[in-house]
Amino acid sequence: MKVKFFDLERQYLEIQEELEEAVLRVLRSRNYILGEETEKLEAELAEYCGTKYAVGVSSGSDALLASLMVLGIGEGDEVVTTDYSFFATAGSIARTGAKIKLADADPISYNIDPNQIEDLIGPKTKAIIPVHLYGQCADMDPIKEIADRRGLFVIEDAAQAIGAEYKNGAKAGSFGVAGCFSFYPTKNLGGLGDGGLITTNDKDLYEKLKIARNHGMRPKYEHKFIGGNFRLDAIQAAGLRVKFKNLERWNEKRRKNAELYDKLFIESGLASDSETNGDKDAKAALPKALYKDSGVKNYHIYHQYALKVKQRDELRKFLSENGIGTEIYYPIPFHRQECFKDLGYKASDFPVSNELAAATLALPIYPELKREEIELVVEKIEEFYRNSD
Repeated sequence: MKVKFFDLERQYLEIQEELEEAVLRVLRSRNYILGEETEKLEAELAEYCGTKYAVGVSSGSDALLASLMVLGIGEGDEVVTTDYSFFATAGSIARTGAKIKLADADPISYNIDPNQIEDLIGPKTKAIIPVHLYGQCADMDPIKEIADRRGLFVIEDAAQAIGAEYKNGAKAGSFGVAGCFSFYPTKNLGGLGDGGLITTNDKDLYEKLKIARNHGMRPKYEHKFIGGNFRLDAIQAAGLRVKFKNLERWNEKRRKNAELYDKLFIESGLASDSETNGDKDAKAALPKALYKDSGVKNYHIYHQYALKVKQRDELRKFLSENGIGTEIYYPIPFHRQECFKDLGYKASDFPVSNELAAATLALPIYPELKREEIELVVEKIEEFYRNSD
């Protein structure tokens, strides 16, 4: 039996009839860009995320870029973010001409370490971009406290976290001046290609974002500022509206899959239930939820189920040879990327992100995954370590 890392076919077959009818509805309307489908999606997702407004855009990367541009962040400014994320987080900052200031990852959640943010803030700092990595909200209370006290924008990179909740029950995308989402096909809410969304409670920002996504044009051929081609296609919006009806159910299935992984790894002895995330005798460290011991748990939607494991690369090769798909998120932190070498950071500045880059391995976690497939993944991992001792 083979276990794919992600299987879009299973999801498609589950909603095939309704999804194809939605696409046909757009084709028959001949309204292919923005329009009614996009407006309805925006309204539905704004309500879901607990914000007043939402703006559909062309990708999660463009959601970040458009937010930075409309907030006036550019050359001479600085933006604080995490060293450990998908490239778009830092790349969007660099594209505005602003300087990137990097904080190390938190060793428990793998999100930005709030304790490092204050020391990175200077007179040129304009914003903080926390990333809700793998589907768990960053620790937003201290981040918001710092931002409010220092007069900084908070732009949430929620590309992996639609439906995730922080300890007070608020959803990802509702904490900052802007929340940026991705609808890449493999996301928890994935489109039929690229797509993204920006949530906000700021009416002025909302109006400017709608203009910015269409080259800064309003009325036609009049441009008060420079935007971009950041529009969301109607076919994407229509497909996403079909999938959105299933999002809560799919997120809960991911959580159940993660619970089963945790149970099997602990029973096998491969991992412990230690909150320290660093049991020396364990072969794997399980994903951890912030505030677990306080009785207040983040609602983690498990976009990825990422373990820290010993002999990561050898284990991944063994699993691949046995038909099990895995991925590494992310093998090279920002401070080690060639395009950011001028930032002047050293590897010793980021011990946690370097450890994560060397040790994390993401296992299949999609909603349609079967129990016997999860059991096989754990069995093969157990076999690898048994044979390598």
